[in-house]
Amino acid sequence: MPIPQLYSVLTAPVVHSSRSRTLVWFYISLAIAAVFAGCILHEGFSHPYMVQDDARQHVFWMARFRDPELFPNDLIANYFQSVAPWGYTTLYRLVAGLGIEPIVFSKIVPALILLVTTVYCFGTCLQILPVPIAGCLASVLLNQSLVMADDVNSGTPRAFVYPLFLAFLYYLLKDARLPCLTAIALLGLFYPQAMLVACGVMICRLLVWSQGHVQISDRSQYLLSSVAIVVGGMLLLLYSLKGAAEFGPALTVAEARLMPEFWGDGRASFFSNDPFNYWIVQPRSGMLPGFYRLLKPPLMLTGLLLPVLMCFPVQFPLVQRITPKVQVLAQVVVPSIVLFFLAHAVLFRLHHPSRYTQHSYRIVMTLAAGIALTVLLDALLHWVKAEPNQTRSLTTLGITTVMTLLLLVYPVTEELKQLLPGLKNCLPTEFLPGYVVGRDHKLYQFLAQQPKDSMIASLTEATNNLPIFAQRSVLVAKEYAMPYHKAYYQQVRQRAIDLIQAQYTPIAEVVQRFITTYGIDFWIVERDTFKPNYLNSQKSWLWQYQPVTQMASEAMHHQTVPVVQQLMAPCTVLQQKKLRVLDATCMTKQLSSLRSVKS
Repeated sequence: MPIPQLYSVLTAPVVHSSRSRTLVWFYISLAIAAVFAGCILHEGFSHPYMVQDDARQHVFWMARFRDPELFPNDLIANYFQSVAPWGYTTLYRLVAGLGIEPIVFSKIVPALILLVTTVYCFGTCLQILPVPIAGCLASVLLNQSLVMADDVNSGTPRAFVYPLFLAFLYYLLKDARLPCLTAIALLGLFYPQAMLVACGVMICRLLVWSQGHVQISDRSQYLLSSVAIVVGGMLLLLYSLKGAAEFGPALTVAEARLMPEFWGDGRASFFSNDPFNYWIVQPRSGMLPGFYRLLKPPLMLTGLLLPVLMCFPVQFPLVQRITPKVQVLAQVVVPSIVLFFLAHAVLFRLHHPSRYTQHSYRIVMTLAAGIALTVLLDALLHWVKAEPNQTRSLTTLGITTVMTLLLLVYPVTEELKQLLPGLKNCLPTEFLPGYVVGRDHKLYQFLAQQPKDSMIASLTEATNNLPIFAQRSVLVAKEYAMPYHKAYYQQVRQRAIDLIQAQYTPIAEVVQRFITTYGIDFWIVERDTFKPNYLNSQKSWLWQYQPVTQMASEAMHHQTVPVVQQLMAPCTVLQQKKLRVLDATCMTKQLSSLRSVKS
């Protein structure tokens, strides 16, 4: 294809092209998003007991929408229901009313989110640079980044950040004020942290950069920003009151620093003695959590070149087509960083500081990268057009081919690895992380047939999957032991301590009192539960409950025979692989016999 025609197809501004060219690139963006959406659906429904990791926390209790008798008086279900954003809860409630199970919808909604995100990403990018291929590149890069993270595919509140925040940016740049305010309100109903960033953007827009210096914006912008801040403040207040109504205020930073749960391999690991880890890369405290993931896909890093390219309009002529609306990228970054440090200053009242930077980073970088790549491609075409020769043409073709391949094959799916095994060692293969497969099928089926008010006690990792797959209450489990609210976690911690003591005690009265106090119906133990090193092997979960865990380990080393171990043979009602389910009614009867023998 001749260079002038190639230019008109690829990088000609939209004002020089027909609407059909814009639609072509838009449909290409949607088609690629649809492929990724199909991968999400395929992964989610590839196994009858497949669930995204975080959905185990945020979705299991929603089974109450279909059957209100489930999880009666359940501390864990009540807690996660109380902290769920209102918009997120309402959406799942409406869908459940249509007959769709919440766990099923949690696998479907990520695909829909990806498509909507693509639409708004494409439209937002065109507001900044009216070249359709820029919107396509930004959309593809964002899709690639999202399928290598576990945000959108979780179907949890943070999955809705991307379509709603990009909708906010799109309507803001279009000066569509009512839709813009609606997007801010929806952010507050689904993910309040992102709403705070959006309100910060509105504040930043009160000052604009023009002709080399800062100027005050017009009065109409003041009115819009004021309304946005009022809406955001009201929603934030309602959300904070909702969370505090039943389980009280969040922990203070002084209290958290004294708890092992917030250090090392603790359940809510946050603090670190390494400043780089603490401030930059840790998942909850860092400005760029999981930094290596935020570098994927690698083409996204070209977004860092955008400010440099804009300084050389002669060498990169397309930058002259970038509208003043590009300032919105900086207007997103500034409040994100401010809120990050503010969240650190008032831990944990604004929840995790990383929530204010990681999502905005991904959005800003993909938009900037789509624009920067388009500017570079345009400069290449102008370079060839200025002095046509074979060398320049081949160079341009080679660079364009490499970029296209990276966009098409990154990340590498399992199916693509089988077709092109040579890619296995040259490109990363992380794709749709965070999915969990429940392996204990018979256990889920057995417990699902038990009374709906059954309570299960266990220290095993299998307990994490019981509320979502068996829809039965568990006394305590690692997945649900979130220590942010004192009124909740004090009960969880006490339950865990009591369970450890009861499981390893040689005293029958302790076990009987535990079963009666918590209304235990079934007790699940692993084959290796009573080996001396069992508790040490579970350190990521149980080491937090010292000194009780240490005392139990020492008892096993001294070959003390716990009462529960003696009851395994007569009271096992189900055995699957390494797990045994003990019936608490049988245990109570056997405990009476043990006490009679001792007396």
